[in-house]
Amino acid sequence: MSRLNRTDRPYDIVLFGATGFVGTLTAEYLAAHAPAGLRWAIAGRDTGKLERLRERLPGGARAGVERADVSDPDSLRALAGQARVVATTVGPYVRHGEELVAACADTGTDYLDITGEPEFVDLMYVRHDARARETGARLVHACGFDSVPHDLGAYFTVRQLPEGVPLTVDGFVSADAAFSGGTFASALGQFARPRELRAAARDRLRHEPRLLGRRVSAPTGAPRYAPEVGAWALPLPTVDPQIVRRSARALDRYGPDFRYRHYAAVRRLPVAVGGAAAVAGLVAAAQLPPVRRRLSERVKPGDGPGPERRARSWFSVRFVGEGGGRRVFTEVAGGDPGYDETAKMFAEAALCLALDELPPTAGQVTTAVAMGDALIERLRTAGIRFRVAATR
Repeated sequence: MSRLNRTDRPYDIVLFGATGFVGTLTAEYLAAHAPAGLRWAIAGRDTGKLERLRERLPGGARAGVERADVSDPDSLRALAGQARVVATTVGPYVRHGEELVAACADTGTDYLDITGEPEFVDLMYVRHDARARETGARLVHACGFDSVPHDLGAYFTVRQLPEGVPLTVDGFVSADAAFSGGTFASALGQFARPRELRAAARDRLRHEPRLLGRRVSAPTGAPRYAPEVGAWALPLPTVDPQIVRRSARALDRYGPDFRYRHYAAVRRLPVAVGGAAAVAGLVAAAQLPPVRRRLSERVKPGDGPGPERRARSWFSVRFVGEGGGRRVFTEVAGGDPGYDETAKMFAEAALCLALDELPPTAGQVTTAVAMGDALIERLRTAGIRFRVAATR
């Protein structure tokens, strides 16, 4: 199915899960920044909530309202059939996401989400990548803070280095922000499923084509003091290095031998030790169903930080890239990472897929592979900084 055959669909973009915390922020961003001719809709299971949300949106009368429910596959297929791009915030995705991925893959509809769940991404590759390639659908996961700054930041850094030589990039993440109930629920769910996580990763490896003539890796680095950024570097157990690795596998520009490592950058050693202990404690607690239930009840999906807290929040991802005798320092930075900036990244990615001239891709692809320079330019225009800090 050619993408040109989808221009007669009633919507360019449908935002599913629009009444949730990040969904509402994304709807507000689209209402404020989408071009006048964009045909878009908000969707979810409660039309009353959707109508009330539309009334609050700036220029919201332009948005359609569509009902769909993750427990009703027929409604998801109908939703996918009406749109060129479906963007969903409905998680945890490993529990609620697959039926919509399947519907988009079958109908040739581009799909985006903001998942940070590696198990879900791997399962969707095994089960739906081949069908999406047949229909021309682009399945783009992790289009929020997981993993846009890291994936596009590594891509941006590689673009500053020589071509055709071995390259290494290290990413160092710093942030001051709160998190929402949905993010907490997704993280807790992944920590509770270590066997399923490993099984999905192994199954993906069996299905992925071998990379011939090139080598790409994303090893877990050891904790260390990193003088290049003046901070303690702690390996981050997130989906981000996996996404960067997949971009590098798909794009020859990353060179014949590419390595990426991903860290949290912490200035003070006691804070680094405390943070590592806190994550280890949460992982351990997630293995105990009664404790996991109590934690889930304390921070519920739909909850999130208020405007004042988000206004004080920020993130910075610094990259150190080396290759061909050249060393480059770059940075991707912005405001509140989990919510305001995630909504911005997510909305701009949807607009990029719907409106921009992009490389011909299909199947499960990353933001760097599907959108690359076009999305970087959109995010720069929207206020997220991509800069070269220094070169040597």
